[in-house]
Amino acid sequence: MLIERLSPAECDEMLTRLAFGRIACTYNNQPYIVPIYFGHQPGRLYGFSAQGQKIEWMRANPSVCLQVDEIAAPDDWTSIVVHGRYEELPDTAEHSHNREWVLSLLEAKSPSWRAAFAASQVRTHPNTHPAVFYCIHIEQLSGVRGSPGDQIVETWHLRA
Repeated sequence: MLIERLSPAECDEMLTRLAFGRIACTYNNQPYIVPIYFGHQPGRLYGFSAQGQKIEWMRANPSVCLQVDEIAAPDDWTSIVVHGRYEELPDTAEHSHNREWVLSLLEAKSPSWRAAFAASQVRTHPNTHPAVFYCIHIEQLSGVRGSPGDQIVETWHLRA
C-alpha cells in the first residue's frame, strides 16, 4: 500500500467536502469520543449539540481532537486529524451569522443530523436545554492517504 501525507490544502478540501467525524475530549484524565456533524471554514470547524457530557467536558477542558475518515476500500482511504480549541458561540448578535451558517450547511450536506439531534432532545427532556453552538479553532492539522502501491511518500505536517 502507498502511504502519503496530505498537504494542508488537501486536508482543508476534505474537511470542506465532508461533514461527519469523531471528536475526542478529556476530563479528569478520562477520554471521551463521540460522532459529530460539522461545518468547515479555513482555520475553524463549527458544530452544535444538545447539552450533555461532550459539552460539559469541552467547557471544562477546551483542548479537543477531531478525526475524519473517508474509506473506499481497505487499501484506499484518507484520514484527517485536527487538534484544536473549543469555543462556545452564545446566542448573541455577534455569533448569529455563524450559527445560521452551521445550520444551513448541515442541512445541505447531511440532513440526517436532524434525527440525531431530535433523539438527543427526547432523551434530555424536550426544550429544557437549547442547542449549544460551538467553534473548534484548528491549531494542528494532519492527514494521511492510503492507496494501492508499495511505497511511502514524504509527509506534510501543519502546526498553526
